[in-house]
Amino acid sequence: MKIEYIHRFNYNDEHDFVKIQNDLKGKIELKNRIEENGINICAGVDLAYWEKDGETYGACSIIVLNYKTKEVIEKVYSHGKITVPYIAGFLAFREIPLIIEAAEKLNLEPDVFLFDGNGYLHYNHMGIATHASLFLNKPTIGVAKSYLKIDGVDYIMPENEKGSYKDILINEEVYGRVVRTRKDVKPIFISCGNYIDLETSNKIVMELVNKDSRLPIPVRLADLETHVLRETLN
Repeated sequence: MKIEYIHRFNYNDEHDFVKIQNDLKGKIELKNRIEENGINICAGVDLAYWEKDGETYGACSIIVLNYKTKEVIEKVYSHGKITVPYIAGFLAFREIPLIIEAAEKLNLEPDVFLFDGNGYLHYNHMGIATHASLFLNKPTIGVAKSYLKIDGVDYIMPENEKGSYKDILINEEVYGRVVRTRKDVKPIFISCGNYIDLETSNKIVMELVNKDSRLPIPVRLADLETHVLRETLN
């Protein structure tokens, strides 16, 4: 897996974060580099954190699936001390180093990455799925379990039917989509990361949802794996 290092990791100042996000926004392309029917391998990415002796640590899990069979075909992870402080809107700067460290261990090259978090649905359109795409140089999708409220705008709840959705419109722009992936469960929040459009992102997510969870399989498995890593590494 070839990584493109688009900026250094040793930033921890909000002014630097803003400048980098503003510089990177011009690289966002919400159009497809790959169609849904051309996907063979997909990956889910998630992170978990814990505190130890007054320090913050994190672990990143990447779970790779055969898109058609849904079989797990590779797993990698990374872990280490977190040196970047938490600042709302700039979570990617905490997570990118561990994500890249894990991605460099991949033997397979996923066609698309799904992140437990947001992409374009972000104050500055630079959620973790979008930010990471520029290092990975791959299409990415943000899949969030909770809603990031921007400019005081609430989402409209979709109907209680599998596949129902409502686009999230903020300042007359579509930031993402709230989707009911299963009947009688809470919806999730999908947004483009990069190099993909919203309709294709929606199709991919729905293709990867099964009866076990409202989340797409690779994201759910990555989430479960981070819990195991947190227990074993702590």
